[in-house]
Amino acid sequence: MTHSQPTCIFDVVIVGGGHAGAQAAVALRQEKFAGTIAIIAAEPELPYERPPLSKEYLSGDKNFERLLIRPAAFWAERAVDFLLGERVVTVDAEAKTVATEKGRIVGYGELIWATGGEPRRLTCDGHDLRGVHAIRTRADVDRLLAELPTAERIVVVGGGYIGLEAAAALIKFGKAVTLVETLDRVLARVAGEALSRFFEQEHQTRGVRLLLSSGVTCIEGDGAVTGVRLADGTLLPADIVIVGIGIVPAVEPLAAAGAATGNGVLVDAQCRTTLPHVFAIGDCAAHANAFAGGATIRLESVQNANDQAVVAARTIVGRPASYDAVPWFWSNQYDLKLQTVGVSSGFDTAVVRGDPGTRSFSIVYLRDGRVIAVDAVNAVKDYVQGRALVANGAFIDPADLADATRPLKELA
Repeated sequence: MTHSQPTCIFDVVIVGGGHAGAQAAVALRQEKFAGTIAIIAAEPELPYERPPLSKEYLSGDKNFERLLIRPAAFWAERAVDFLLGERVVTVDAEAKTVATEKGRIVGYGELIWATGGEPRRLTCDGHDLRGVHAIRTRADVDRLLAELPTAERIVVVGGGYIGLEAAAALIKFGKAVTLVETLDRVLARVAGEALSRFFEQEHQTRGVRLLLSSGVTCIEGDGAVTGVRLADGTLLPADIVIVGIGIVPAVEPLAAAGAATGNGVLVDAQCRTTLPHVFAIGDCAAHANAFAGGATIRLESVQNANDQAVVAARTIVGRPASYDAVPWFWSNQYDLKLQTVGVSSGFDTAVVRGDPGTRSFSIVYLRDGRVIAVDAVNAVKDYVQGRALVANGAFIDPADLADATRPLKELA
């Protein structure tokens, strides 16, 4: 087999310029790694925060400069090189090189794959019409914002966090927002029914039209979107359609190079893939997670990206490290702050603490008597104190948990 000669070589090459890739470079320097580091990113910008895209950036509360993870000077001071606007399309694990779509060949000593994922697209007719948007990058949101002034009717497809956050931001602009979800409740994949019903009511109170158990048959329009046709035949007039139905892990080049995959690229506790000298971290990394009952999962969160980045960096410099962090997530919608610790999938008991009517409450999830997750809505104390219960897999009587006058830390 012949191998192309690299045009440049770095001791560590990081593919992906999101939270995971940025933190990997930061962590390497914090670990006193003295070798050369390069980040290759498909986007033209320096690493920036992604969660605000569907929240403060979309709503206009934050400009882009405030989203930068670190200013340009920070990266220069730490001698982190960037190859921006270059998408890696092939990995040659034997030659230890990656190739970009522009034809650049980059050699590496260690490779950290931190590409996240691409928005999952609708596959029905009309999915590619002008006016159909995803929210994953700055460019995605900028395109959406450019069309907003002349749009009145917006249909959001998908009742997960991205869809709900987008609906919350857009209703503030005075738009007519309809949210379509195929399942019978929002957040069905990540939370219990009590939380779903609470957020449904909040959105409806503010004017969002919710259509549950509703599938999309096609997007209608001539060049540009004019409506969304549902499975029951209903036509929803639309000037803009936002699709928030999850992501597809961006791991094709690794898979083609022979890495083991399965809903992402498989990694061990040190974030190593099955290819030598190749790590994977963040949204694209499928790992066995103790807080999900040992199941192999991907976690799409900033916390996971940062924690796995540190593990990969320490492993590269020869420091013992294993990924075993307690997962946590958050979502801002209107004046509501949802904070989640743990993974609630597979729960058999859900205990509501407090009155959802007050808009400050929490839900504790148990499996086989153990606390596995907490959803806290405007309830920071329960979130903070619930973390220890999840970390320790605490056995607590549901009746005690339901007494909101008793702090969670007392029940431990």
